[in-house]
Amino acid sequence: MRDNEDVQKSEGPAAELTLPVEKLVYGGSGLSRHEGRVVMTPFVLPGERARIVIEREKKDVLNGRVLEVLEKSEARTSPLCSVFGRCGGCHYQHALYPAQVEMKKDVLREVLQRIGKITPPETIEAITGEPWGYRNRIQLHIDGQKVGYREPGSHAVVDTSECPVSSPKLNESLRALRRMVRNHRFPRFVRSIEFFTNEREVQVNVHETMAGQRVARTFFEWLETELPGSATGPIEYSANGNHYRVHYKSFFQVNRFLVGALTKAAIGDATGEKALELYAGVGLFSLSLTNSFARVDAVESVKVAVEDAEGNAKRARKQINHFRATSEEFLAGVTEAPDFVLADPPRAGLGPEVVKELIRLKPRRIGIVSCDPSTLARDLKGLCEAGYRIKTTTLVDLFPQTYHMETITHLEL
Repeated sequence: MRDNEDVQKSEGPAAELTLPVEKLVYGGSGLSRHEGRVVMTPFVLPGERARIVIEREKKDVLNGRVLEVLEKSEARTSPLCSVFGRCGGCHYQHALYPAQVEMKKDVLREVLQRIGKITPPETIEAITGEPWGYRNRIQLHIDGQKVGYREPGSHAVVDTSECPVSSPKLNESLRALRRMVRNHRFPRFVRSIEFFTNEREVQVNVHETMAGQRVARTFFEWLETELPGSATGPIEYSANGNHYRVHYKSFFQVNRFLVGALTKAAIGDATGEKALELYAGVGLFSLSLTNSFARVDAVESVKVAVEDAEGNAKRARKQINHFRATSEEFLAGVTEAPDFVLADPPRAGLGPEVVKELIRLKPRRIGIVSCDPSTLARDLKGLCEAGYRIKTTTLVDLFPQTYHMETITHLEL
């Protein structure tokens, strides 16, 4: 046993340990070690020493809950949210924001090395914005008269009166919903509602109901009186000097302050005759790609997103070739490599089939916009083994106060 850790014996899994925290890992927890086993504890920071109670054991991993921080990091601060630690939405509010960014860089480096066997670039640039009030989309859960987010690893709803990472219009939406659930008219079978906003209008999507029950039109009429500007149809979102129509089934980035910076970093200095965008959504990147490439092809599998993208391109008077297909299906039919491939895949990443097709085509440059460092590391491993090298890796902090991160990696053959 190490000199700087103490163990208080107790029966069963409720043992208490006093341990130093080595580092943060992807997922938000701090990593400690005890007798050859890893201990994962949320809401601690690297360099701290904490008293921890073990609540779950799984193979060589112990999951703990912090009881007391005995030696505090200089990066520790007071959370802004009154339900931080109970609500599952945020993970880093106990850390000063500059420290959050540096810790995310460290996590990214560790994941690339451990999973991808990749030596990350010496410099990882960071693009940051306002760390509060940035979200333009939230999903609120409802349980009786409780409205809020769920506890970590639970369906229990934490009653929330304000969300400091959400935009002013979304907090207005939260307050309106809280008033409504206290009224006898509210349909009790509604379990969650999603709001998306451009700060003028609010798109409303009843996300979950009991037994799939449908909500009557009168509910949305009532909501519009409580929340002026609310609607169930598409809304218009302005970014990059363009206007985007976005249906509720279409993906759009959630950080209202960094959409432009994300787009600029994703395209970088890439130019040429032909660009291909995979997982194109409503055309956030495609419209800007037309400024640097003579031909732009955009691939998306979701029907309504393709329709949004086509309408957005037409309104912007941009010539883009849209294809409704999965990336795997589309790439299988491509015989000539584009100059640049830009991919913004979901959390599952590109996957082995897309990586295989990219290796076959050998485009000169590839840009990957990733929201999960683990799947990014797996995809990069395959591409680097096939002859690509990482030119730049940029952390775009779209999700302050949380462990989530967006990264942009540019590769060249």
